[in-house]
Amino acid sequence: MQTPAPVEYAKATSVADAIALLEKYGEDARIIAGGHSLIPMMRLRIARPEALIDINDVAELKGISIEGNEIVIGAMVRHAEVLSSPVLFEHYSIFREAEKLIADPVVRNRGTIGGSMCQADPSEDLSAVGSALGGSVVVQNSSGSRTIALRDFHEGPYETKVGDGEILTQVRFPIRPGNGSAYEKVERRVGDWPVASAGTFVVVKDGVVSDCGIGLTAVGASHFCAPAAEQYLIGKPASEENFAAAAQIAADSCSPNSDQRGPADYKKHLCHELTLRALRRSAQASQGA
Repeated sequence: MQTPAPVEYAKATSVADAIALLEKYGEDARIIAGGHSLIPMMRLRIARPEALIDINDVAELKGISIEGNEIVIGAMVRHAEVLSSPVLFEHYSIFREAEKLIADPVVRNRGTIGGSMCQADPSEDLSAVGSALGGSVVVQNSSGSRTIALRDFHEGPYETKVGDGEILTQVRFPIRPGNGSAYEKVERRVGDWPVASAGTFVVVKDGVVSDCGIGLTAVGASHFCAPAAEQYLIGKPASEENFAAAAQIAADSCSPNSDQRGPADYKKHLCHELTLRALRRSAQASQGA
């Protein structure tokens, strides 16, 4: 059995305390929340932090609320809470659709939304959801906080804009009245990472798409989104023909790799088909179908 290298451990009691501990231990310190990504990497010695800062008891990082025209999710909110939240389901059914396909109850009961965003796995489901919805994250350090659009947050596989001595505290999403949203995923087995996934929201007014977002994961989409496809669709009739054209633009924008989950051309095909299905269902929901 693989075991992690020796590591210092400290339990934070507040966001300020967590930041102070990060500064104390330096650039080789890591935040631990659910631990379902970090601990396996430590056991394989892929990750070798000098110190772990446990934030499980930090109350400031918990809870789902509405502030003005935004939904605010604390970084320590578990996947199971996202799945069952009536607030999130009321505004965006995509959260429930995506979460019920993520891993299994054991992982969902411990894993957190903040951890998923910061892990920046190129096959992460919630990264596609966040990019589709045009969300943002709040990152805090000893000097204050800053807000970063999720479409700018991920700099590459396993890389984000969170710097040394910083902690992600919130994930925020704008409320869009009249929207419909959906998530489509193909996986090799239940609870697995996706072969390809697409998440969308659509607002239809008088038969015309007035707003939309498309998020993609596991297919090499830059920043988990397809802005050219969105721009094509906005202002056009909510028709099957236009959805299919937008889905093709989304697929053409991707650069998937061939791997054990499938060849690149198959993933591009899935990107088109899943985006089309998600757009179709989102538009139907927006129109009350």
